[in-house]
Amino acid sequence: MAVRYLLGNEGIAHACLEANIDFASGYPGTPSSEVIDVLRVQGERPFTVEWSTNEKVAFENALGAAWCGLRALCTMKHVGLNVAADPLMTSAYTGVTGGFVILSADDPFAHSSQNEQDTRRYAHFARLPCLDPASVQEAHDMMRDAFALSEEFSLPVIFRPTTRICHSKGDVDLGEIGTEHRTAAFHRNPKQYVVIPAHTRVLHKILNEKQPALKERLVELGYNRHTIRGKTAVVASGAAAAYVREVLGADVSLAVIGAYPIDDEWLRAFVDRHEKVLVIEELDPVVEEVVRQVATKTEVLGKMTGTVPFEGEFTPATVAAAMREAGIASTMAFPAAAPVPGVPPRPPILCAGCMHRPTFYAMRKVFRDGIFPSDIGCYTLGLQLGAVDTTICMGASITVGSGIARSGEERPVISTIGDSTFLHTGIPGLLNAVYNGADMVVVILDNRITAMTGHQPNPNTGMTATGVESIPISLEAICRSCGVSWVETVDPYDLPVLLDTLRRAKERKGVRVIIAKQPCVITARRSGIRRKAYEVDPERCTGCGACRSFGCPAIAFAGKNATITELCAGCGVCADICPSGAIGREGRQ
Repeated sequence: MAVRYLLGNEGIAHACLEANIDFASGYPGTPSSEVIDVLRVQGERPFTVEWSTNEKVAFENALGAAWCGLRALCTMKHVGLNVAADPLMTSAYTGVTGGFVILSADDPFAHSSQNEQDTRRYAHFARLPCLDPASVQEAHDMMRDAFALSEEFSLPVIFRPTTRICHSKGDVDLGEIGTEHRTAAFHRNPKQYVVIPAHTRVLHKILNEKQPALKERLVELGYNRHTIRGKTAVVASGAAAAYVREVLGADVSLAVIGAYPIDDEWLRAFVDRHEKVLVIEELDPVVEEVVRQVATKTEVLGKMTGTVPFEGEFTPATVAAAMREAGIASTMAFPAAAPVPGVPPRPPILCAGCMHRPTFYAMRKVFRDGIFPSDIGCYTLGLQLGAVDTTICMGASITVGSGIARSGEERPVISTIGDSTFLHTGIPGLLNAVYNGADMVVVILDNRITAMTGHQPNPNTGMTATGVESIPISLEAICRSCGVSWVETVDPYDLPVLLDTLRRAKERKGVRVIIAKQPCVITARRSGIRRKAYEVDPERCTGCGACRSFGCPAIAFAGKNATITELCAGCGVCADICPSGAIGREGRQ
């Protein structure tokens, strides 16, 4: 078709179109989100695309489509696979009819994640094939071929790009978009799809019997390959393999592992030809463990010898340092990185006009001695405002908060959770808190969108992934149906009313829910909503700094006086905070 300069996720999405994809579902999570975002707006191939309420739901939707003979894709980030792990493990037993690919994007260095877990462990655990691309082009090619591989072995295939693959750009040789469309047909077969113990025992044996042929096939497809050059060697996988190629000496052999499970005999034949082998891979020593198992006489170096770091994202400099430590020649030396003097750190911060900021500000004012469990989303940045005490995983703010409240801790507990996260896994926690009599306040931060991952719609938005209008759910009705008797909805830009609502919640007992509702300032601006900006009257400003404590990036100080910059979104909360009345709308009389 053509060579195009694409983001990795764009190349992956195009590969799905080339492979005649019929169904795609997922839950947004960086670095995976753009794959569904591209698929849901393309108009070249009609098929079903959805953002699901969580990863388990997305997985089971796609699995159902694959059981009907369709080619199905399910996307998520690595921690999302934890949510989908239950159906993942059993789907390996049942197998599939149509091609089923699970994209689970890993995030070495935890750029936007709460951990650095390695999806390859799940593939080994479930005994499923896993494809691990080393470049943007290879990510495209592997995804294009993954559906056929799934159908060949009647198994789900895990596809594991990392942040550096998903969010790098490169020239991608694209193929033609597929025109074949399959007709869905579910064929009843209880012995395959009903996993009662009697069926499971048979299915497990069948899964194990597929492994030898699967290992051989991955070598035949060229995903696992090697070049012999000398008596020392490097074995590398994923993006790290690309860095190895940049710095590898001319007389050093190289094996690239792009797929799992690894054929033991093929790997042993390579390893045993060398005196020393260095294994370079990001995160867990998955490849290294296999290399150590097959080596009969070769010295093996890697993470388990301290030669290669266990943590973080690699660079060519990291790889060159590991090779130098192992005594293996590299072609480049990299100077140690040094901070640029005079450049201040720039941590992430809530946007000017973000509805979360006044909510956190008011919570801290009313509950000065409170404990604040929070969740995964933009609002985790409430940490900078002193209103986030815990964050562990999606939906955990309510459950952790309930545990703290029922532990005997006497301070008030105020949990915060976003609308999308509440719908993802917050509802069972709220139901449990009510059922077990927790005494706590839950603040649902309803900005009408899944903001942190790129403003994807959710059931609260009133629109599907493909732009079709749907009935927006009622957060109030859900909370009441969970047994919450006191539910209040408030505009967080109205600071006096917000403070009063929090004070009334403080006076009550049991589970109380406050829904702070205001569209995300970015989506509001995109939809044409414009509020008049605010300004500071220098004659009234006393330089007290009360507005500075609010933490809005639109507020700055010139000398002793506050000023409001062009970042102002016009929320007006700073005017409510200012004790001297120095802040008002631009052009006021």
